[in-house]
Amino acid sequence: MRTPEFVRNITMADFDYELPDERIAKYPLEERDQSKLLSWKNGVIEDHYFFDLPDILPTGTKLIFNNTRVIRARLYFKKETGAKIEIFILDPVEPADYAQNFQQTEQCSWKCIVGNLKKWKSGELKQTLSINNKTVTLRALNTGKVGNSQIIQFSWDNPDFTFSDIIEAAGNIPIPPYLHRETEEIDNTRYQTVFSKIKGSVAAPTAGLHFTESVLHKLHQKRITTAELTLHVGAGTFQPVKSENINNHEMHTEHILVHKTFIEELLSHNGPNIAVGTTSIRTLESLYHIGCKTHQNPEIPQTELDIKQWDPYNKPTSLTRHEALTSLIHYMQKQNIERINTSTQIIIVPGYEFKMIDGMLTNFHQPKSTLLLLISAFLGNDWKKVYEHALGNDYRFLSYGDSNLYLK
Repeated sequence: MRTPEFVRNITMADFDYELPDERIAKYPLEERDQSKLLSWKNGVIEDHYFFDLPDILPTGTKLIFNNTRVIRARLYFKKETGAKIEIFILDPVEPADYAQNFQQTEQCSWKCIVGNLKKWKSGELKQTLSINNKTVTLRALNTGKVGNSQIIQFSWDNPDFTFSDIIEAAGNIPIPPYLHRETEEIDNTRYQTVFSKIKGSVAAPTAGLHFTESVLHKLHQKRITTAELTLHVGAGTFQPVKSENINNHEMHTEHILVHKTFIEELLSHNGPNIAVGTTSIRTLESLYHIGCKTHQNPEIPQTELDIKQWDPYNKPTSLTRHEALTSLIHYMQKQNIERINTSTQIIIVPGYEFKMIDGMLTNFHQPKSTLLLLISAFLGNDWKKVYEHALGNDYRFLSYGDSNLYLK
């Protein structure tokens, strides 16, 4: 599908800024909710702390969380020659469903990135694990290539344990590469949100890292409601934009899971929808465009509900969010399904018209990234003012950094 004409004028050089290494937060703060919170509303910037959030959100807000949980996706093997091989698991292949794959008790396959692949020409890799005082031998076999990834078949010799148990024992939490350090014990808990539930991500939805049980309790007291969806964050979230113009960049694909009860919650809510994180935003906006697909073709197969990179721009629609969600509910009732289980490649760039959100919570993002493009789509050129303010006022940047609240 061809790139929309206006996108050809979006050059990545316009979304660059100088980010000194010392401004990147290498570790989380001791207390999650002690991070700074920069708020922007119709051009006005204010400085807060995250624990102030319940007092500054609009009345009647619904906060929408991504409840994905980061898996221990980095596995290390050592060949008999001494060569170290890293296997970074990305997406399930057999079974293709995340939940089913994690419950396998003998073998499963994943699409993976393999580090030091040139040292692994053939044969199985294996390592011995101890789980609950029981010995398990984990094996990995490279069964072929797909794109830039390898299909790795994992097998193990103790059916008492699931693949979820295996990677919990053998794997490491994959912290962002720009932290330039190895995973440490603190990352096992702090690189997860307090509301994480559904395993599948290889990166955290970092806007949610600031929430604590105390903040959630205060939100409840203020009658601010919450709802949860699932987008499993892929390694592509760290993929740099290498092209000068965004129309030459291929957006990564991510898996989304949304229950019918969640859609019904959105339909019955009359206040502002504020998304916690860019992953929640991409899921919500994809949900709108999926609803438009079902409106245009009520008989569309479930396998065709996925959203391609430029679909929202090439297939414009005038449906309201209520109409799109209503259409989606009718489709699910007719298909007798309780959840939408599909993928999205949506890219949100300046010129995009947000359909589902009235505000967002997010972190500070890398220069020349697709996430910065998304922020600019909401703030316009004010993103520069926001980032200049943050750099001038000791805000911490990127995954373990400080937070932003953007409202219109």
